[in-house]
Amino acid sequence: MKLVSLPMYDLPELSAATHDLWRGLARHFRAAGVADVPAQLTPRPRLPEHWLSPFLLFSQSCGYPLTHALKGHVRVVATPCYDALGNKGPEYFSVIVVPASAPAHSFADLRGKRAAFNSTDSQSGFNVLRALAAPLAKDGRFFSESIETGSHVASLEAVAGGEADLAAIDCVTFALLSRHNRSALTGLRALCRTPTAPALPYVTAGSTSDDVVEKLRRGLQTAMADPELAGTRATLLLTGIQVLAEGAYDRIVQVETAALALGYPNLD
Repeated sequence: MKLVSLPMYDLPELSAATHDLWRGLARHFRAAGVADVPAQLTPRPRLPEHWLSPFLLFSQSCGYPLTHALKGHVRVVATPCYDALGNKGPEYFSVIVVPASAPAHSFADLRGKRAAFNSTDSQSGFNVLRALAAPLAKDGRFFSESIETGSHVASLEAVAGGEADLAAIDCVTFALLSRHNRSALTGLRALCRTPTAPALPYVTAGSTSDDVVEKLRRGLQTAMADPELAGTRATLLLTGIQVLAEGAYDRIVQVETAALALGYPNLD
């Protein structure tokens, strides 16, 4: 039984659109000649175990696991393009979010504050935040405390509720919430943006053949041009896909390596 999932932006408000997208993708994958395409997404997949399964046909992962725990175990099929906060193409960034009442004008003003992050294996919530803080750290410290929340939404709740002073939020998540759940951003404001990185990749099992990968790519291309899926793509901010050069995601490792070289492995 093949495994399929779209876990990275499956917010409750977008569950119907996510499942609509999969039904469209499944139809186009079958038309491209992909065999044994499941009709339904795997519910609540356990990550990263789900991604590591040899039965994985299609999913979306974060770039940090791709370059670490998943390295050698999955293949990148393509990189999606999103129209989020003015960001277009196969790159994305994070938004540094603070309370609306915070006096900070720049990232440097956040010295000694409490940082919320979703998980240590997140490019958008942890790795890029560490990269911004590392050059500004003194004696290996920049923030006074860091809080692991489990998700971007929970990080926003921590900042809004006064448990933390800032968080780095994936710009696609931020834009989706801005459009579909404005209340999640109440009392918060965007302070600044981080440098970009390749967007969250579509992946398949490392054992997937070149032939099947090409069929998945053809299916993705036709799905992204399918007028019947135009409304679903717009809801999810999807504009297309690109197949990036091999090694494009190495930038994520380079960002981490630079922070470690500055003696800043953690956020506090």
